[in-house]
Amino acid sequence: MAKKIYFAGSIRGGRVDADLYHRIISYIQRTDVVLTEHVGKSNLSLVEQGRERDARIYDQDTAWLRESDVLIGECTCPSLGVGYELAYAEAHGIPCHIFYDKTKTQLSAMLTGNPYFHIHPYECEQDIYPVLDEILQR
Repeated sequence: MAKKIYFAGSIRGGRVDADLYHRIISYIQRTDVVLTEHVGKSNLSLVEQGRERDARIYDQDTAWLRESDVLIGECTCPSLGVGYELAYAEAHGIPCHIFYDKTKTQLSAMLTGNPYFHIHPYECEQDIYPVLDEILQR
């Protein structure tokens, strides 16, 4: 049975890795459902939409989180929103896997020091996919 994946990646924090997000999402979608496939799109609005519109985004994203089987986050580009999603997932018992390019950044100690999170540093994109296969039990 296909898993429901919440893919977390930076939107308003920066879109430098949007193409990578798209490739990871496409890879996951070969066998599983990505509830947040929009994170990989290059045409997302990066500006605040107003309190009411942002409240709808919050409501939708937290609903998707509660529905998901696992959160997979690409955290090379720091993002307040992704940090919040990780904490929300932890509070709701949703397994969390965090990927980051260790040649470009260091994760916050709040992530690496928390044993709840499964941390997956990588040096090149191709290192990501075998780990995803393990997570998704392919």
